[in-house]
Amino acid sequence: MAKTVTEKILASHLVEGSLEKAAEIGIRIDQTLTQDATGTMAYLEFEATGIPRVQTELSVCYVDHNLVQSDFRNADDHRFLQSVARRYGLYFSPPGNGISHQVHLERFGAPGKTLLGSDSHTPTGGGLGMLAIGAGGLDVAMAMAGKPFYLVMPKIFGIRLSGKLPDWVSARDILLELLRQLSVKGGVGYIMEYFGPGVGELSVTDRASITNFGAELGATTSVFPSDENTKKFLASQGRSDLWTPLAADVGATYDEVIDIDMSGLEPLIACPSSPDNVVKVTEVAGKPIAQVLVGSCSNSSLRDLMVVAKVLEKEEIDTDVSFEINPGSRQVLENMTAQGDMLTLVKAGARVHQAGCLGCIGMGQAPPTGTISLRTFPRNFPGRSGTVNDQVYLCSPEVAVASAVKGRITDPRDLGDYPHFDLPEKYLLGDQRIESPREAGEVVEIVRGPNIAPFPEFEPLADTWHGTILLKVGDNITTDHIMPAGAKILPLRSNIPAISEYVFNSVDLEFTKRARDTAAGDLGGMVIGGENYGQGSSREHAALAPRFLGVEVKLVKSFARIHKANLINFGIVPLTFENPEDYEMLKQGAAVEIPDMRQKIVAGEKTLTVLIDKKPIQATLEVSNRHREILLAGGLLNWAKTA
Repeated sequence: MAKTVTEKILASHLVEGSLEKAAEIGIRIDQTLTQDATGTMAYLEFEATGIPRVQTELSVCYVDHNLVQSDFRNADDHRFLQSVARRYGLYFSPPGNGISHQVHLERFGAPGKTLLGSDSHTPTGGGLGMLAIGAGGLDVAMAMAGKPFYLVMPKIFGIRLSGKLPDWVSARDILLELLRQLSVKGGVGYIMEYFGPGVGELSVTDRASITNFGAELGATTSVFPSDENTKKFLASQGRSDLWTPLAADVGATYDEVIDIDMSGLEPLIACPSSPDNVVKVTEVAGKPIAQVLVGSCSNSSLRDLMVVAKVLEKEEIDTDVSFEINPGSRQVLENMTAQGDMLTLVKAGARVHQAGCLGCIGMGQAPPTGTISLRTFPRNFPGRSGTVNDQVYLCSPEVAVASAVKGRITDPRDLGDYPHFDLPEKYLLGDQRIESPREAGEVVEIVRGPNIAPFPEFEPLADTWHGTILLKVGDNITTDHIMPAGAKILPLRSNIPAISEYVFNSVDLEFTKRARDTAAGDLGGMVIGGENYGQGSSREHAALAPRFLGVEVKLVKSFARIHKANLINFGIVPLTFENPEDYEMLKQGAAVEIPDMRQKIVAGEKTLTVLIDKKPIQATLEVSNRHREILLAGGLLNWAKTA
């Protein structure tokens, strides 16, 4: 039977279940990555398993998010992560070495491998022909412990590419076009697989930008074939021995197919405040801007910075614009410097920062009040930048630099001839600061700062659940709404009691107090939500911190994939409305009872009766038998200790 790339990788890693659509499967994970905002908790969870050393082929601990050392907390956690890597046999990439996804692409990714990362943009690795999936930290901890990663077998969405990108149009515009057509919910339940004659026109860097940004479609992951361009990229990194060809068989079929003629694309831009609010740049051209940021895991590669530098060989930045560069890795910095492009950026007026995520997760670089900020980032959720009522647009490096030069949103084609350039055949590798795993058996003390709190323990599920509706929210609630990021809050990610003070802070400042008061009355908390609840980051704190506050049930119209998995991992029952119209009748403060909930979950029932102020509505529990066992135990760690 002809197979897609996705089916080939899944088949070669399948350890439980069968590759039938909508069935739960368990796959072997070859590699894992963590970043510091989620990794600290992931390693506390790994410690709780009692496994003495990671069981994967390769695991890497990156520090790329919490780089602002305004007090002891981030610096302490960086030392904790370094000592954990030494103790348990991981590679360690220190602060300033680069963004996890960019560095992993350069130094560790390999075609045909599976990668699980505690970051929603882990699908970047799909640009190399990997099956790279973002997940919560607890799932990654289980993978490091040698356990399978479980997921519902997704459908496969084929994107047939043809033609060639015109000048001033980049790979990012391909994904912007898909977001325009499909929305941030369009990939839910799918793996996006790229094929067709246009694939050969895209470098691995181009492909990685697409698979990275593809996380905003809500897809499980995105993947490209491994071909001669993949081989060329690995050779440039001194890793050609890891290349293997991988392509869909002739006659392979997809559940859905969409055609993209790259030749017909033009520069696109996502307007505030959602990645799918996409229009042609020409439709918003002329708006004055105050800030432009080039960077993030989507567009901080050598290719992206080189196109900026080549434009700036002949241009300067407008004096009213703060133009900032966040390189993706030390490798990018070294090669830009060696080629002389770094001097070009500095002389043109760019502010060059350290290699890391920075403004993409609200770690500095907040825009001025009431101004427009253009960013080559993957997300522009409201307030994510750190500025209330921000106006953040998402665009390609070409649009970014053209706009920075003109001081207003600009179609880059207005600059004239495109600055064609070649990438190096051999890169300066820039991996001197990456620590290799220590030998097994070497004694290493874990360094723990005072901000690292013990992992909280949770009780098993109650027989009959009694609670209160603590909050009602609408559609497309993101993990940023639930558990905000930023320089103030992210340093608390290893201290659940402290970070829980900020749950739903951007939605309702009284939420935490209301939740604590409810829990003090021996009642559980329920949150009501609309469509696509929990979209965005893999941030498991958006499940863990509410659970700490006593939230035990969420009832929504639909869930984002990673957030639903995180809820189950921490013992929060994820219910959906059987009749979505019931959403309208529910109000904050209502009393809730779910009779015989434990018994019904044990019995495998999918429909639960929920009494809201004694009035019944029907809710659906769409989970696997394994998920039911985890919910009954009060969470994945409890279940793992007894399984």
